[in-house]
Amino acid sequence: MQTIHLKDDFIKLGQALKAAGLVGSGVDAKFVIQDGLVMVNGEVETRRGRKLVSGDEVTYNDETVRIEK
Repeated sequence: MQTIHLKDDFIKLGQALKAAGLVGSGVDAKFVIQDGLVMVNGEVETRRGRKLVSGDEVTYNDETVRIEK
């Protein structure tokens, strides 16, 4: 499991996917999120701007990323 360390209080879902290297660009992130392929804390998330905070887990393409402070 990969970990993203927050510099601020939150990171947006699209930014987190890019930071983790799970997608190549913001446009790619937009499409995989809109298509319902991304899960946050075990539930499908379709909002690219969803704010992720410490403790959240993002899953895409059988890879999980944990958000930590």
